[in-house]
Amino acid sequence: MAPQPRPPSPPTDRGPSPRPPFWRTPAFWVVVAVLLLANWVVGSALVAPESRLQVPYTEFQSQLTAGNVTSVTSKGETIQGHFRKAVTYPTGSADTSVLFQTQRPSYAKDDLLKALDARHVTVNAEPVQTSPSLFTQLLVGFGPTLLLIGGFLWLYRRMGAGLSSSMGGFGRSRAKRYDASRQRTTFADVAGVDEVKDELAEVVDFLRNPSRYRRLGATIPRGVLLSGPPGTGKTLLARAVAGEAGVPFFSVSASEFVEMIVGVGASRVRDLFVEAKAVAPAIVFIDELDGIGQSRTGGSSFGANDEREQTLNQILTEMDGFSGTEGVIVLGATNRPEVLDPALLRPGRFDRRVTVNPPDLAGRAAILRVHTRGVPLAADVDLSAIAAQTPGMVGADLRNLVNEAALLSARRRRDRVYAPDFADALEKLMLGTARRIVLSPQERERSAYHESGHALLGMLQPGADPVRKVSIVPRGRALGVTFQSADADRYAYEEPYLRGRIIGALGGRAAEQLVYGHVTTGAESDLEQVTVIARQMVGRWGMSDAVGPVAILPPPGMARLPMADGPSPDSLRLVDAEVRRIVEECYAAALDLLRANRDRLDALARTLLEHETLDEADAYRAAGFPAPASTARVLDQVAGDGRAATT
Repeated sequence: MAPQPRPPSPPTDRGPSPRPPFWRTPAFWVVVAVLLLANWVVGSALVAPESRLQVPYTEFQSQLTAGNVTSVTSKGETIQGHFRKAVTYPTGSADTSVLFQTQRPSYAKDDLLKALDARHVTVNAEPVQTSPSLFTQLLVGFGPTLLLIGGFLWLYRRMGAGLSSSMGGFGRSRAKRYDASRQRTTFADVAGVDEVKDELAEVVDFLRNPSRYRRLGATIPRGVLLSGPPGTGKTLLARAVAGEAGVPFFSVSASEFVEMIVGVGASRVRDLFVEAKAVAPAIVFIDELDGIGQSRTGGSSFGANDEREQTLNQILTEMDGFSGTEGVIVLGATNRPEVLDPALLRPGRFDRRVTVNPPDLAGRAAILRVHTRGVPLAADVDLSAIAAQTPGMVGADLRNLVNEAALLSARRRRDRVYAPDFADALEKLMLGTARRIVLSPQERERSAYHESGHALLGMLQPGADPVRKVSIVPRGRALGVTFQSADADRYAYEEPYLRGRIIGALGGRAAEQLVYGHVTTGAESDLEQVTVIARQMVGRWGMSDAVGPVAILPPPGMARLPMADGPSPDSLRLVDAEVRRIVEECYAAALDLLRANRDRLDALARTLLEHETLDEADAYRAAGFPAPASTARVLDQVAGDGRAATT
């Protein structure tokens, strides 16, 4: 039996009735009347015929006899024309004009045409000027005002449509729906984030078998927030959840809720959740949630931006109003979870937060295997070795790497993607595109010593990342590049390692100072890099005895706190002094190391000038060092993990 409709609720006292719209008030119609009157006056003046001097027929004959008439036009007994000279009539009045009009008596017996011809007066065939028709007067007199009023009413109705979601489409949701039958993404398309897939598998299981949880009184989290750096696969994970669960998937960006008209965003939120509930169980995915979910207090406050606040309030209301039987789950994705409003993160809304971290070594190898499923690979391609050379890369970067390698292979007319294609693609992505500029011999030599200083200090520093490639081929904004990467992923950094990073980054400037006695602008990016590292060591990580174990500076990307809650000026000055001290100590150490190994520096620079680009083995050999052997062991371990995972 179909459920019966609920009877209407009895009216209740809700305070004073709402104000009627402006177009229903007397003031509106008074304004309309004034506009119509003004329009009629102006229109009548615009369409009125030219003013003519009304003269008797006898005066017309006198002017004709005097030769003062140049042309005439007639219709019936009405005669209009032009005087040669302006005539005043009656005499002494202010009515003066060269245009005239007269009426010929019906009983006149004069031969007017002969008289006109005798005086060489032009008789026109044009009709006489009369008043416009009534339709023309109404159109000109009232048309503009009516058009203006109609435009106002149309805009008013469109605005009302945006607020009520019933007209015009302003308040309709712009979310894209992906049905289960068309959903292609599953967990098999996601790799490198196994712990996140395990978290989301519970959501999938609830959507597939909700009775199993309801029988035990359990409820699935109403909202799941995916946070992490860009490109880690948050959107891909959300679509995989929908694909695994086999339910409709509504995808929308947070920026699509925001409009110029206040209330439209909240209306779109309501419409989105109405659509989702109608096809429940379903998933609503809101990408870039921080676009509307920023905190309403503190430094991230919206201030007077009512539209964003109303949209956020509506999302809070919709999420908190769920019941366990509706089966609508909200997935949110953001790169900045720290700026979200606390009300959005409390239990009952986004009460489960999942961090999507960049993949580790084994994860990158798994991601490469996923993205190369449709790419014909040559036998010399070792995905584990490529994964070891790409620390810090996320899923989007690895997908781009595979695509660049495939493009290079196609450009080279190959039927498969070979290892050199991947090497060149990685070099292009990480080092930049080679520039075809011609350097003078002096600039090439200085660039060779600069890059040799970086590379040699990377080889000399204990625990430093191995040098993978050294090049003096101009790429991007740089005239040369030294590329270093770790054998394994790092999750914590010791103070000696960070000082070694600073020493290595200052190697180029130190080499120029040692060889030429002065420096150039080529170390600009190096100085920026060492300043950032040293400032974080002092202000965030407590690696300075003078400052102590306190965090003075905000994390990267966060605004500095107001002076009332932030560090004092003295603390900031102390941080600057300690940063300068650390950098100067590292620069002195770089000079000492290069001075003690001047022969290695010269040998590496000469080899670099000869070959322009050196890989890992050639660079270590030119500097007189054996190539690091740890890389091969790491690659074997990753390859073994990959084989175990696939079998």
